[in-house]
Amino acid sequence: MKLSNFIHLRVHSAYSLSEGAIKVEELVSLCKDYSMPAVALTDSGNLFGALEFSLAASKAGIQPIIGCQMLVKRPNDCGGEALYKTSLEENCFDTLVLLVQSQEGYRNLIKLVSKSFLDTLPEEQAHIQFSDLTGYTDGLIALSGGSSGALGKLLAEGQNDFSVLMLKHLKSLFPGRLYIELMRHGTIDEEKIENSFVTLAFEHDIPLVATNDCFFSDESMFEAHDALMCIAERKHIDDPNRRRLTRLHGFRSESEMKEIFSDIPEAIDNTVVIAKRCAFAPQEHSSMLPAFPTTGEKTEAEQLRQASHDGLEKRLNSLGIKGQEVLPYKTRINFELEVINDMGFPGYFLIVADFIQWAKGQNIPVGPGRGSGAGSVVAWALTITDLDPLKFGLLFERFLNPERVSMPDFDIDFCQDRRDEVINYVKEKYAPDRVAQIITFGKLQAKAVLRDVGRVLGMPYGYVDRICKLIPYNPANPPSLEEALKIEPELVTLRDGDEQVSRLFDIGLKLEGLYRHASTHAAGLVIGDQRLDEFVPLYQDPRSDMAATQFSMKYAEAAGLVKFDFLGLKTLTVLDKTINLIQESGFNVDLDKIPLNDTLTYDMLGGGDTVGVFQLESTGMRDVLKQMKPDCFEDIIALVALYRPGPMDNIPRYIACKHGYEEPDYLHPELEEILKETFGVIIYQEQVMEIAKVLSGYSLGNADLLRRAMGKKNKKRNGSPKKCFC
Repeated sequence: MKLSNFIHLRVHSAYSLSEGAIKVEELVSLCKDYSMPAVALTDSGNLFGALEFSLAASKAGIQPIIGCQMLVKRPNDCGGEALYKTSLEENCFDTLVLLVQSQEGYRNLIKLVSKSFLDTLPEEQAHIQFSDLTGYTDGLIALSGGSSGALGKLLAEGQNDFSVLMLKHLKSLFPGRLYIELMRHGTIDEEKIENSFVTLAFEHDIPLVATNDCFFSDESMFEAHDALMCIAERKHIDDPNRRRLTRLHGFRSESEMKEIFSDIPEAIDNTVVIAKRCAFAPQEHSSMLPAFPTTGEKTEAEQLRQASHDGLEKRLNSLGIKGQEVLPYKTRINFELEVINDMGFPGYFLIVADFIQWAKGQNIPVGPGRGSGAGSVVAWALTITDLDPLKFGLLFERFLNPERVSMPDFDIDFCQDRRDEVINYVKEKYAPDRVAQIITFGKLQAKAVLRDVGRVLGMPYGYVDRICKLIPYNPANPPSLEEALKIEPELVTLRDGDEQVSRLFDIGLKLEGLYRHASTHAAGLVIGDQRLDEFVPLYQDPRSDMAATQFSMKYAEAAGLVKFDFLGLKTLTVLDKTINLIQESGFNVDLDKIPLNDTLTYDMLGGGDTVGVFQLESTGMRDVLKQMKPDCFEDIIALVALYRPGPMDNIPRYIACKHGYEEPDYLHPELEEILKETFGVIIYQEQVMEIAKVLSGYSLGNADLLRRAMGKKNKKRNGSPKKCFC
């Protein structure tokens, strides 16, 4: 197969928020379709998609070129010489495209892009000063920015002498690594300055390069992309005073580009030259935990072992567990410590235990633990969780599987009002430049995209609202527009019977799923073992005073960062305030010592009197409580696990067996011990693991892999065809 001799060096993906309309996987497919061996991703002002793009392109055999289209504030002078005829242009932002050549260049680009967000006022676009480039240009190739670059703007203004000064300035910053961009989208600005670009390139020995500013895949996407820009600017599609691109701002083929630049073939050839000069792409990195400050000369493993055994002794003493009853706990904690240390995670447990113990020491309410982390005796001993895993039959392998290396992940709840105090403690302990939130991206979902497109098309609000209300409501799994059209016949009728509605759906289907805005993860924080901007780009949410990673959670973890969850739970705040009010009345209540067998409480629950009770207050849940009449804590656990789509079908059987209306069916005699507590109904993931162990001889580690595969409804283990669970 003949490879393309033209490489796109200017591509805006969907991570150019509300501007680019090419998803990362689509960009990779376009390169394969056009036989392009390499491509550059140059999103507007950010590196949000850099790692995702790098991994996807590399996997497909395409060379990823990491870049960014940056905004740079033009200097007042270059080399001491004034750069303006007037002061009117002193605050303008110019475009400069930077492409990564090497690992040093990637680090420099990360620094520059991070600085553009962290040092910019909330009301301004993220940008850097020209002076910020000094010392951070090694390993980077610069493209002049076309008609929106400083060079192009000065030429368009007729400031030829000043354009020469700017060119020399850029040349000094990027010696041997500066290219003058030529673009031919058919705009007046481009045609006006092209000859001047060519002249400057010839006179100052600067190579030319042909680029096409790609924002969408092909001409069929032009109208939808035009609507996307209107959505971003809150403009009507017929508004004459809005930003517009041409139909040529798509992902054009080699033949198109060669035909367009047939008079300057070297500009096409230089795209390949640049691609060959770019020899670095970020890849996945193993987890980089910060070192935990241990006492004396102990290693992290030694400190964890001592703290765990000391903590377990306190737990068992407080519960009055003695003699032979202690042995299962000792056996379990030694097994867990061996796994934790072998997998290299003692520091993780010490870090989590430290900030939880600090919070409890400050009387900040902390949740008792939830999720798979509650299955760890080590976590219980360190007071990370407050549930006895052996009492409730919880398995450690579900949390940390020795047969599948992955980072542990505790879901930790803090009082909503005082959560920030814990985060500030972590920032101070590990240094503010090593702690950050995690970015998230809001997408154009089915209803939202129809409302937005309807608005820019000028359709009546009431009519669009009626259409949107026909889309099925399912908060757990919102249907896509395509799925909604299959489910609701009236939507199809409206689409087929009204040309305007047909246009609405056509554009909506093309824009659905694109990123609309960035925000920060509600709970996730990362803690690095060095300054974060040394290896991941940082973002600043205008609504937060804390930096965030520019990579979403999946790719922040792939870059080597370790996530910690700091969830704010209103229920803990309510409980804390309630206890304080009770104490003001002269009574003391200790939540840790509340009995789990109080008859009056179960009478209240069985009567459905649970308004305000976390997870038990919905109308449907209250109806089930009235039928179930729970009389033990295990009933509440079972009900919360069952009350979700799918498992809900088993609620009537559980209730019937509990009250003796039906006999439990254990499916196999050897499963009775596992399923006796839940009357033969398989409810918990731990039960699935135990069943695999008993019936098929699985280790609990392999049983956990089966559990994961079942949860993903995927016969392949972890996406790998090596072992199939059929």
